[in-house]
Amino acid sequence: MKPVISSELDAVKAVVAGPANDAAFSRVILTLSAVFAWCVVWYLPTASDIAFIWWRSDTYAHGLIVLPVFFWLVWGKREQIGGLVPEPVPWLAVPAVFAGFLWLLGQLVSVAAAAHAGFVLMVIIGLVAAIGWRLARVLLFPLAFLLFGIPIGDFLLPTLMDLTAEFTVWALRLSGVPVYQEGLHFVIPNGRWSVVEACSGIRYLIASVMVGSLYAYLNYVSLRKRLLFMLVALLVPIVANWLRAYMIVMLGYLSNNELAAGVDHLIYGWVFFGVVIMLMFWIGRYWSDVPVVYAAVSDPAEMRPRTRWVGLIPAAIVIAAFPPIFAFMQAPADTFEVAYDLPSAAAGWTGSDIAAVPYRPHYAGFRGESVAAYINQHNESVLLYSAFFAEQREGVEMVTWGNGLIATHGQGLNVVSKGPLNTVLGPLRSATVISPNARHAVVQWYVVNGRVLTRDWEVKVRLAIDRLLGMPDASMVFVLATPANDLDDGFGRLRTFVDAHSGALEKTVADAEAKAPQ
Repeated sequence: MKPVISSELDAVKAVVAGPANDAAFSRVILTLSAVFAWCVVWYLPTASDIAFIWWRSDTYAHGLIVLPVFFWLVWGKREQIGGLVPEPVPWLAVPAVFAGFLWLLGQLVSVAAAAHAGFVLMVIIGLVAAIGWRLARVLLFPLAFLLFGIPIGDFLLPTLMDLTAEFTVWALRLSGVPVYQEGLHFVIPNGRWSVVEACSGIRYLIASVMVGSLYAYLNYVSLRKRLLFMLVALLVPIVANWLRAYMIVMLGYLSNNELAAGVDHLIYGWVFFGVVIMLMFWIGRYWSDVPVVYAAVSDPAEMRPRTRWVGLIPAAIVIAAFPPIFAFMQAPADTFEVAYDLPSAAAGWTGSDIAAVPYRPHYAGFRGESVAAYINQHNESVLLYSAFFAEQREGVEMVTWGNGLIATHGQGLNVVSKGPLNTVLGPLRSATVISPNARHAVVQWYVVNGRVLTRDWEVKVRLAIDRLLGMPDASMVFVLATPANDLDDGFGRLRTFVDAHSGALEKTVADAEAKAPQ
């Protein structure tokens, strides 16, 4: 039998391995901490904003554990780290430029998700640039886990809410319950229900994907098993939320709204979701792999410091460069107002009292706002709303959370999107705004530096490009609305109005832009 220690050299290795490995691990931890500190110092407002979202948002509260879990995972890799030392990679400053550019674009057009994503990506790239490829391969999952710190996912809300509403209505009808549906609102014989943001399941989805990825990493070695479990972790919360919504409405229906009414239906939902997730993990453990045990590196020759700290300089410079660039490019914090007139009535139309159309869109932060009403020869009213924006920054921007066809909380209104409405200005966004007492056909579009746009993301991209090219960011939003029991008739009326006033509307935009500070 071969002895455990066959020579004096082996004895030395056994004694030295522990302290040397501890020193190497401490060096890695210090390097990671230094990169975090460097990034936070330069991007403190962004880092603080992310932390604030973690703290106040139920949807992104999981972010509070991302950093502790990251360092816990790094600690779990201490044996694999062994005698490896950080070996900076200078050329990773190149991808850091792209991450910084994403942060800069997000800051310029106030897209928080882009700024947050750019910052977190820059941190990850900075960490890899500091520790080198060999350590990065060992810490691949912990580094990727930091992506869960990005508070992003709100863009999924409309889709998840629509899917939840459609499944709930389908399941209710399958159960024999009569349902009348209008978008996210539906009525059953003993109550009215709505799918709101809290019912979308976004919280369940994000929490499940994060915890599911951690579970798959810790319990499986096979990449195929890990990906399969991640797919399950993605699909289960979506289906579970559909079933949750259906069961809550059925409880309300069968109990005549004595159960699952008010806030307690959210509590029932979390209990149900928790049971489903625990069941998913319980089943998943039957396919767990035997964990791989990694031996510590015990050769003192492998522990000689080889860190070339000069290689950190390019990435450090790139990380520090973008905040000053943003400070130079951001819009001034000037306060000014722009007054402009809406078009006079074209042939076949006359001016009217704006009270004839009670609906109003909700916009804030504008430099100027104007509302007018028109009436045609059939005594049918059309409301024209417009708002002008310039030198946009956070708090005074056109496309932002809270601005849109209805206020954030809706005030009893429901928006049902329709297909594009073709006009002489091009295809415009159309929708139906439904209130308890009326419905309105609505058309909306934006004008950015002479371009007619209808999609929010396209407006943000155009504004970012214009800002980078040094062009002004003067923009306008127009909303047309008309009461319409017959939607086809209502949208036809709005098309006729746009076609008749298109030239005057373009002049309104030009006049407002001319009055804005240059």
